[in-house]
Amino acid sequence: MKNKRNLIIGAILLFAQSVMGQNQSIDKYWEISSSQSIVWKLDKDLSYPHEDNIEMSGKKVSAIIYYKINGNKEVEINRDIIYPQLRTIEEGWRKYRAYHRLNYADEIEPAITMESFNLIFKQIDSVKIDGKLTFYHTPVEGIMLKRTLFPSMNERLFVENWELTNTGDNAKELKIGETNSSAEITGYKGKYTTQVYNDALKQVSLKPKTPYNFTLYFSAAIDNEPTNGFRFQQIEAERDAFLNEIKENLVLETSNPVIDQLFYFSKIRASESIFESKMGLVHSPGGGNYYIGIWANDQVEYSGPFFPFLGYDTGIEAAKNAYLMFLKNIPEDFAPICYAFEIDGELPNCGKDRGDAAMIAYGASQFALRYADKDFARKIWPLTEWSINYCHKKINAEGVVLSETDEMEGRISTGEANLSTSSLYYGGLINASYLAKELGHDSLSALYYDRSIALAKNIENYFGSELEGLNTYRYFKGNTHLRHWICLPLVMGIENRAEATATALLDKLWTSNGVLVELNSNTNEPKVFWDRGTLYALRGTFKAGFFDQSLEKLEEYSNKRLLGDHVPYAVEAYPENNMKHLSAESALYCRLIIEGILSFEQTGFNSFSIAPQLSDKLPRLSIKNLHLGDNIISINLERIDNNIKSSIYLNGIKIVDKKIRSGEKIEVSI
Repeated sequence: MKNKRNLIIGAILLFAQSVMGQNQSIDKYWEISSSQSIVWKLDKDLSYPHEDNIEMSGKKVSAIIYYKINGNKEVEINRDIIYPQLRTIEEGWRKYRAYHRLNYADEIEPAITMESFNLIFKQIDSVKIDGKLTFYHTPVEGIMLKRTLFPSMNERLFVENWELTNTGDNAKELKIGETNSSAEITGYKGKYTTQVYNDALKQVSLKPKTPYNFTLYFSAAIDNEPTNGFRFQQIEAERDAFLNEIKENLVLETSNPVIDQLFYFSKIRASESIFESKMGLVHSPGGGNYYIGIWANDQVEYSGPFFPFLGYDTGIEAAKNAYLMFLKNIPEDFAPICYAFEIDGELPNCGKDRGDAAMIAYGASQFALRYADKDFARKIWPLTEWSINYCHKKINAEGVVLSETDEMEGRISTGEANLSTSSLYYGGLINASYLAKELGHDSLSALYYDRSIALAKNIENYFGSELEGLNTYRYFKGNTHLRHWICLPLVMGIENRAEATATALLDKLWTSNGVLVELNSNTNEPKVFWDRGTLYALRGTFKAGFFDQSLEKLEEYSNKRLLGDHVPYAVEAYPENNMKHLSAESALYCRLIIEGILSFEQTGFNSFSIAPQLSDKLPRLSIKNLHLGDNIISINLERIDNNIKSSIYLNGIKIVDKKIRSGEKIEVSI
């Protein structure tokens, strides 16, 4: 009986260990590898089972690739492939998100046989992400498989390249089965045809140590467009050219490799999510829900002002198209401006004032300054001027801006006047004051500056409050819980309550996933976070001078997003949309480095200032090939003793060489 009892106890312990292994997670799955990639090696304890997903995009396709690795290191891949321009026929609200999309699992994978023996490639040794997604399989019968997935940059096409390598000493004869699946539907624009096929030879003699490549093509077409005949080499060359361009511009190098790597990946995600539409090229968030459309927050406020820094012509064109679409749709009689134009711009979202005029005033003026093209600035100046006038007309008796809600669109209460709208309007006034002066509107420049001074005082008087024992901001009148958007005054340079607000953001509201939307112990709802709040919060606390505290949180956040359980980009939100890789958040990550750590502020087409900070924890930072109009700026910073050695280059020529205190402002005129 004793032996039987011991056997039972042993079996229970083994089962418990198995369950723990199946459910435990670790903080770090991935590691930074060479050539600016990250790799997940499945030789770590508890690193599997695990599952994740990543989105990748081109001008006519986006794909969310879901991959799941079980306890035996066997991979299961699901490919959610979205063709944004192929709008299907839907009724009601669904027509807004009626993208043609299909899911492909392992049923489309070709059979591979050797001497009548099926080679089943399920186990993997590692996974790599470098702007593409690559799976390295455990060799089977001396054959190694590497699979690389990525979108076409220009076609309605997604590709998956299979590379078979003979690891043995003798040639091996392989047979590769066909993949040929097609379907047709009638859509909003015509007949849609989708096809999956491979270009493998039916029989291959695989020499020792020699690879053989073939490709699976996932294509779609309208009417008589081709669905086959594509060449992998061309598709890969176009993707590589895109990645190289992104890699070589706006290059961040610091003493922290995780921040550097996530900055590079953020440039990729922010820049690839650009789609052809009837509005021209447009940047869109992605995430399975948001394509060939533009929003006042994501595109006008978040990503648009980023692309001039990157010097990415495709991104700049997409940003210009967004501003022009809002310019074209300025309403009469100061009705609220539409906050989005979805599905080729044919389905506008209007009638709700989310503070969009403040977002537009801030984002459009900031883009115009950074793009530094006087003709385009004049062209969209009426949009900036209208947005500022709209906000001014919405000023209440206490001198702050009324709006129905904010960019959270009513998910959580905002009162009749919220801190976000007034803070964005303040930032818009500052930018528009600089821009008006460049365009010769001197009286307007002075007026906007005077209004910004008055608004800063009104923000202090109306929103300044004590919450959770901190002398910070209430988000609206009657608000009693700390909110993520209390960071916005710091972002805009209003620092009356900086210390308490930084404590609220970096301590009270901080979680393992960044800043909470709201700190409310009286609710049973799950903790809600949106990365945009975290990225703005860090930008604000860095800018306000809380360097070491902010750096600690930035490192924590960056490690989580780059090397943790859901990688390798910033995400939208949780629980809503389950942390999808929306692209404008990646632009915000890059901007928090430039506009937070450097405190970069454009003051004219040919002038800017920085007030950089470093410490023993981050003693070195450089940004190379930052574009300002037609000029290229490089900034090198190094902490020496208690000072920062600062060198600034204009088109390769050093124009600033001085030592400053951390946080001291440097003003530059080109």
